[in-house]
Amino acid sequence: MRVPERVWKLLGLAGLAGVAATGAVLVRGERQRRAYTPDDVRARLHERHVAATAAVPEPAAGDEPPGPVRRDLRSRLRRRR
Repeated sequence: MRVPERVWKLLGLAGLAGVAATGAVLVRGERQRRAYTPDDVRARLHERHVAATAAVPEPAAGDEPPGPVRRDLRSRLRRRR
C-alpha cells in the first residue's frame, strides 16, 4: 500500500509546526523564569519551606516505628508449610 506524497508533506508540516510550538512555549517559560530577581526567588523559597514544614506533623512521644517484620514473616511462612 503506497501513501500519497501529499500525506507525507502534511505530516512533515504538522511535525514542524509542533516543534515550533514547543519551542515557543519553552522560550516563554524561560523568559518568565528569568524575570524573577534573586530577592523574589529567595522569598518564594522561604514561603515554600514554611509551607512544607508546617504540613509535617511532629511525631508523638508514643509513636515508634513498627517492630521487626522478618520474625513475623518467618513465622507466617512456617505455618503455611
